[in-house]
Amino acid sequence: MTQLETASAGKVSKEMRQAAKQEPVNAEQLRKLIKKGHAVIPANSRHKGLKPIAIGRGLKTKINANLGTSPLKASLKLELKKMEVAIKFGADTVMDLSIGGNVDAIRAEIIKKSTVPVGTVPLYQAFLGKEISEVSGDDLLGSIEKHCKSGVDFVTVHCGVTKRAIPLSRSRLGGVVSRGGSLLLRWIACNKKESPLYTNYDYILEMAKDLDVTLSLGDGMRPGCLKDATDKVQLHELRILGKLAERARNAGIQVIIEGPGHVPLNQIERNVRLQKKACGGAPFYVLGPLVTDIAPGYDHITSAIGGALAAFHGADFLCYVTPSEHLSLPDLNDVKEGVIASKIAAHAADIAKGIPHARDQDDRMSACRRNLDWKGMFGECIDADKARAYRKRSKIKSKECTMCGKLCALK
Repeated sequence: MTQLETASAGKVSKEMRQAAKQEPVNAEQLRKLIKKGHAVIPANSRHKGLKPIAIGRGLKTKINANLGTSPLKASLKLELKKMEVAIKFGADTVMDLSIGGNVDAIRAEIIKKSTVPVGTVPLYQAFLGKEISEVSGDDLLGSIEKHCKSGVDFVTVHCGVTKRAIPLSRSRLGGVVSRGGSLLLRWIACNKKESPLYTNYDYILEMAKDLDVTLSLGDGMRPGCLKDATDKVQLHELRILGKLAERARNAGIQVIIEGPGHVPLNQIERNVRLQKKACGGAPFYVLGPLVTDIAPGYDHITSAIGGALAAFHGADFLCYVTPSEHLSLPDLNDVKEGVIASKIAAHAADIAKGIPHARDQDDRMSACRRNLDWKGMFGECIDADKARAYRKRSKIKSKECTMCGKLCALK
């Protein structure tokens, strides 16, 4: 039985008990959230050594870190190190988006070494090394099956991308920025057929149900610039995703919904409310959102600003954005900076939402600051090494920092 089927039968699974220990709800309350489709536990039965987590309403805001090779840089060793760094600094899940090297071997090793849920986008692999015209519908479906059987806990599937999106997207300033969305639209245009991920959705449900793989219904039409936010094609896809989410839940399959993207601050609340209404309260997984388009090199900050606001208004799951977004494949430091920025956004939102005990660490930090207890402060830091380095460069032995010296207000 899937987690959703177990919850619907009135039973509490061991994964629910384990996940609830990290949340402001007990196992029975978590079961009810899963039954309603308001929370999920991504946990493939083939992923050994996994520490289950829950994502959804009333729970701590979770964050994801993207990993993965490119055709120009394909190092398994580097991606595993990125995963270690991401988990160390607080990533709740990781996604392997590899498109270079031996992607099957890379995915297998990441799943083997990861204690957190692993997600993928199977569509990418189906197109590797092939022209669009050479890819069949069976290739696309077969890639999903392969990823599910390999032990992946959640898969992004762009089932809401349809023929109708082509004319609707032509007026966009930024075009189609989702890799999966653009590949599917090219496939549709090339073959003059509807997307096989849409027409064969029931088969995808069967594949996911077999190993209890959570479906992450992808936002192939997410806006890639502020001008395109909340436009017709984005909302068209969202309405389709709402119907697909209901079909998944009726089939006993856990589902989350992916969302934008680039969104100005004044549209973030509306985007979250639209998703929650259209998709029956399904967990909302947002990329950022980025609140300005002019900050390459600092997009972990633009993303954290949008992510904090989105989570405050009800988004449940934030995908990190690194400083190298729009520029290059992230390195180890980019991963660290991206995770920390996203973690700060999630934490700030949890405090604002009144999640029980979310502010405890902040209060402990404040008490240490009041007493100029540097050791205690470092113990509460999200990045203690960086904080120590700033303190060390002052080269002073007194308790004050170099900002105020003897005029320290607290002293």
